[in-house]
Amino acid sequence: MSVRLVYFAWVRERIGKGSEEIELPDTVKTVGELIAHLATLGEEYEAAFQVPGVIRAALDEEHADHDEAIGGTREIALFPPMTGG
Repeated sequence: MSVRLVYFAWVRERIGKGSEEIELPDTVKTVGELIAHLATLGEEYEAAFQVPGVIRAALDEEHADHDEAIGGTREIALFPPMTGG
């Protein structure tokens, strides 16, 4: 399955790009599995996802938990926790 990933804040800075299209392996079925998979793609991804529990996700612009199925999602946004001010 091909999906568009969009990265925000320090996730984007560590990976070095704002978005990309990737082909997901069949074994990646949830947000948590996606984050674990991305962490294996190189040093920059490992740095961005070294603490997977803090990463937030949105599937087609709807916030999602790590155990949520990706299914037919077209766009997945990944970002750190929001801080107010």
